[in-house]
Amino acid sequence: MKFNSQILNLLLGGLLISFGPVVVARAQKGPDLPNILWITSEDNSPILGCYGDKNATTPNLDKLASEGFRYTRAFANCPVCSPARNTIITGVYAASNGNEQMRSNYKKSESIQAYSSLLREAGYYCTNNSKTDYNCNNIDPAKVWDESSPGAHYKNRPEGKPFFAIFNLFETHESMIFPASPVDGSGPAEGSATPRHDPAKVVLPPYQPDNSEMRHDWALYYDRVEEMDAHVGKILQELDELGETGNTIVFYYADHGGVLARSKRYIYETGTRVPFILRIPEKYKYLYPGAKPGDPVERMISFVDLVPTLLSITGEEIPGYLQGDAFLGSQVTREPEYVHMTRGRMDERIDMSRAVRDHKYRYIRNYMPFRIPMQHLAFLFNSPSAQSWEEAFLAGTCNEIQSIPFRTKPVEELYDTENDPWEVHNLAGDPEYKEVLERMRKENYSWMSEVRDVGLVPETEYPSLAGEGSMYDYMRSADCPFHQLMEAAEKATRPGSGDLPSYLEFLESDHPAMRFWGATGLLIHKEVAATAGNALLKASLDKSSAVAILAAETLYHLGEKESSVETYLRILTGGAYDMLDRNFALNSLDAAHISDPEIVNVVKQLYDGKKDLLKGFARYNAYDFLMSEYLLKKWKAI
Repeated sequence: MKFNSQILNLLLGGLLISFGPVVVARAQKGPDLPNILWITSEDNSPILGCYGDKNATTPNLDKLASEGFRYTRAFANCPVCSPARNTIITGVYAASNGNEQMRSNYKKSESIQAYSSLLREAGYYCTNNSKTDYNCNNIDPAKVWDESSPGAHYKNRPEGKPFFAIFNLFETHESMIFPASPVDGSGPAEGSATPRHDPAKVVLPPYQPDNSEMRHDWALYYDRVEEMDAHVGKILQELDELGETGNTIVFYYADHGGVLARSKRYIYETGTRVPFILRIPEKYKYLYPGAKPGDPVERMISFVDLVPTLLSITGEEIPGYLQGDAFLGSQVTREPEYVHMTRGRMDERIDMSRAVRDHKYRYIRNYMPFRIPMQHLAFLFNSPSAQSWEEAFLAGTCNEIQSIPFRTKPVEELYDTENDPWEVHNLAGDPEYKEVLERMRKENYSWMSEVRDVGLVPETEYPSLAGEGSMYDYMRSADCPFHQLMEAAEKATRPGSGDLPSYLEFLESDHPAMRFWGATGLLIHKEVAATAGNALLKASLDKSSAVAILAAETLYHLGEKESSVETYLRILTGGAYDMLDRNFALNSLDAAHISDPEIVNVVKQLYDGKKDLLKGFARYNAYDFLMSEYLLKKWKAI
């Protein structure tokens, strides 16, 4: 298979991270330090033979699972690569770091270290081959790795040194099912190939329409998984040929779920549950996870657990800032009762959701229920299957379940993952599950409070609030009214008839995020917003673009269209506003179905001003441009 070099260059780019001083006691080390080999694949759920998928052709990973331990409840904490990798490299949730938004460039806290730095201090030779997509701007790969490049390899280590090595496999990345390169619209036409796997044998999720495009892309995706598996086999064969199999613990996992629409980027099982296989040599059997090789392991783990687990395996001190639990080694903890996942902005599309998973149920809290799940996202909609799904919905041929992703979200979702593995039957309103709902709701609130969730602040306010520092540090500072923000977010999104006095009080706050939740509450609970016209008009003039835009969106729904349009025009044309502000406004225009002629003209000017400047992959990082292009096509203005 031929890979597009421009895609690889973008996806291999990235950053790293550094942390602080609180530690627990050093653990007793084993007889010697094991080598550690990590093999990571892109964008794939556990559609492997060893996980029971009869359509998968994965002999190498199936063999690895038979020799090791197959984790059945392993999760990415974010359903997309950069935030997921931010959590992996730091051992801190991306939503706690302030690095949840995909793709962004904010600082990480100087109190947080990349795990590779910790392992190098422990005596490891650390190599990364070669993706470094860590979603922050103050990490130098040359300083945290011994080598980070396409040629990085453990065999280059000094004699006698244990190694930690990563090999990242690209075969299953979503772009590999696109019919043309997303860079320039030309070949290689990876997704135009005739699949080796039979499209007729694919078992489609019930939420996707059954059409030729969907079946083709699923079958092609199975081909890509087969190719990834072959690559895994070569890496393991090389390890054996170099005589290191008996000295090396092998980890294999995917960086998140995927890859067809409603998997990658989505906070369901399909976006967050990953394959995770460990092989531990006989000489390190004291590390076995309470099972024998070939057995499944049902303990819940997630990416935030990886750093403490590495340090536990190697007998190193575990810094107190880490937010996960070691699941192997001398410092292994009791299994956590819950796993937590987050969804923020996905490229040009703005959203905020949080999920809690126990052994049976998944709870989701949607903090922007006024946005549909299947927002049109430029990169995702390069795939024919995503396009065909949207076309089927617009044509009215989708059934009720297939239509859900194109309608606004409920505030709360609850799924029985054992009996409803595709998560299509929302139990949040079922009285029989009231106790489960309340328990999971309480856990979500507790976790957000514990990790100081940065999602409580709209991204448009990060620069002004963090200044030269990080949002991780800001959320822990005396300047942040954290507990008031938690309560405001809770009241704004609480199901029911709304709390008008609280929303009006929030709008009077000196803190922009408090005002944001006041505006959010009024947009969600439009039935009470009708009596808050003066407060909304004032909020539409707010210096915070996020506050002003949500107020304008509510005003538009209430019939105050002239005032609403004035706010959008001010933010789209004002020199004080940047790409994030404009993108927030454009997202709102789309959701509210606003196509005022003056707005169309301004959006056309924005698009025309950038269309000749953005060549290749750069267009996918220009979020206001992508939204302008989409809206103009929707309005039939280009």
